[in-house]
Amino acid sequence: MWGWIVTPGVLVWVARLMEKAMIPWMSSVLQNKIVDQCERLQLQSATITKYVADVLPGKNQRAVSMASAARELVIQRLGLVRSLCESEEQRLLEQVHGEEERAHQSILTQRVHWAEALQKLDAIRGSLVDMLTHLDDLQLIVSQVGVRTPQEAEGILDPKESEKLNFNEKCTRSPLLTQLWATAILGSLSGTEDVRMDERTVSPFLQLSDDRRTLTFSAKKLKACADGPERFDHWPNALADMSFQAGLHAWMVNVQNSCAYKVGVALGQLPRKGSGSDSRLGCNAFSWVFSRYGQEFRFSHDGQHEPLALLRCPAQLGVLLDLQAQELLFYEPASGTVLHIHHASFPGPLFPVFAVADQTISIIH
Repeated sequence: MWGWIVTPGVLVWVARLMEKAMIPWMSSVLQNKIVDQCERLQLQSATITKYVADVLPGKNQRAVSMASAARELVIQRLGLVRSLCESEEQRLLEQVHGEEERAHQSILTQRVHWAEALQKLDAIRGSLVDMLTHLDDLQLIVSQVGVRTPQEAEGILDPKESEKLNFNEKCTRSPLLTQLWATAILGSLSGTEDVRMDERTVSPFLQLSDDRRTLTFSAKKLKACADGPERFDHWPNALADMSFQAGLHAWMVNVQNSCAYKVGVALGQLPRKGSGSDSRLGCNAFSWVFSRYGQEFRFSHDGQHEPLALLRCPAQLGVLLDLQAQELLFYEPASGTVLHIHHASFPGPLFPVFAVADQTISIIH
């Protein structure tokens, strides 16, 4: 059988021959691809040109038109709000003026009344002095038979405290003003306090985060910690590391992960030990709290629990403490809703206070 002997030279010759034959075909294929790419680029350029010429001008006109309408809407709505605020301001100032006039008039009436009473008392006293001065013993005894005490004779009583003489601060209360005021304070976190937990007070059933802003509930006591006099040993409570004695203060709490919590303020003398109501938030005279248990919400102080009808569970809770007005307010920032307002004469410095019996709550800052 005859066979081919393939030498390196033959292989090189064959390769060159195939290369010469393939070059025109490969060139043709590449040319076709380039033509296709050029056509696609031309179509893309035409699409872009049409978009720039036909669509963008319309978009620009619509943007200008919508921006103008949006400006008008903002101006219109804020104008209405401004007008409403001005009307409410005028109404409240008139109420304050009216209440001032009423209290002033009541005080003037009292001044006139007691001035007349003093004149009568002076006249009676002068008459009695004359009797002592000018009558002998027998005449004095005879005249005393018909004499009554000055109060009985003239119907003059001792002055008594009356609310009519006091300025009624309730005249300045306005749901609209309260809501706008709370929104202005709590609508921006820049106006809130940098509240953190006092780790010395944290219950052994709570875990405190490293930044001291988050409390996590544990059904079992955590690892042993120093049981100082400041620590709550039964209820899952914690106090903040700062207190407020004057001025306006606000802080925000994330409560969306918990179905059982309490948030509010407490006096420093709040008891820390035992399972009694003395150390349970809202069940004593030392604490004022907003609480949630499942789907039930309420405000509690000194064992008095006021149910609150909420349409939804708040994810965040704002607390606003105005010590000048002696007012504690709870607010939901998402809806701008004032959840509850409590007025009281707080007897001392107040600490932000927290309790959680489900999952976690966190101070937002």
